[in-house]
Amino acid sequence: MWAFACGAVSSGQSLADHWALVLSGVVLAGPMVCACSQAVNDWFDRHVDAINEPQRPIPSGRIPGRWGLYIAIVWTLLSMLWAWQLGTWAFRATLLALALAWAYSAPPFRFKQDGWIGNAACALSYEGLAWITGAAVMLGGAMPDAHILTLALLYSLAAHGIMTLNDFKAIEGDRQMGVWSLPVQLGVKGAAGTACWVMLLPQFVVVALLLSWGLLPYAVAVLLLIYAQTPLMMRFMRDPVGRALHLSAFGVPLLVAGMMVSAFAWRNAPQHILVSQTYAIPFSIAQSSQEHAHAKLDL
Repeated sequence: MWAFACGAVSSGQSLADHWALVLSGVVLAGPMVCACSQAVNDWFDRHVDAINEPQRPIPSGRIPGRWGLYIAIVWTLLSMLWAWQLGTWAFRATLLALALAWAYSAPPFRFKQDGWIGNAACALSYEGLAWITGAAVMLGGAMPDAHILTLALLYSLAAHGIMTLNDFKAIEGDRQMGVWSLPVQLGVKGAAGTACWVMLLPQFVVVALLLSWGLLPYAVAVLLLIYAQTPLMMRFMRDPVGRALHLSAFGVPLLVAGMMVSAFAWRNAPQHILVSQTYAIPFSIAQSSQEHAHAKLDL
């Protein structure tokens, strides 16, 4: 949800004029696609959860039989239907996000078996793809400019570290079930250090880029947010298992706040108007084209 909103903001288009589109996109990214990915993961991780978190709905029996799988399938179909009304770009991006969600959890791919690959798939889907889609939808289906793509990909990389934080609560079950999360592969201390650096380095690159684009106040704001994260990370490094949830609760919001700061930075950049004129298709024309395409398909 947040990443889609960042994409909408960074597009430079009027949010007030297209508020319904932004709202539909946020619902798609959050309660639809993200919830679907969680449902898929809950079903295919039920054996691991029985060890790590037996109180969860499926291991505890509160969702009996194969209902967990049925919920995942139904929510996948509903997400596709919701995406269809947002246009071709949103629909295709949703198909890719849903494919990654199933491939992350379900055999034969089950990307989460390897912490590097699985966390990359999640990070790309939750942050980069959602950000780029938010911008593209606001631009009427046009490809966002290189500045937007760069910010989205940098924060996708940072999100890889965020995904690792979630693995510290499942170390024992992952080890028993052969899931090679980063805490299992690198050890608790090694994974903690990796997660922190993967979160920090892309943010420093964002600061450097904002400075190079002449956006000093925004660069300072992101730098201050990084500074606020560092003591939380230092405490996390001393007790990774005990402090992972604390860093997720208080450090990650600072990181994602930097996402929105960066989105507003590019939105308000003097050169953005020129870039938008070069790359963006006027929204009304693109919307008419999409409606015409839908009408032809209906015929």
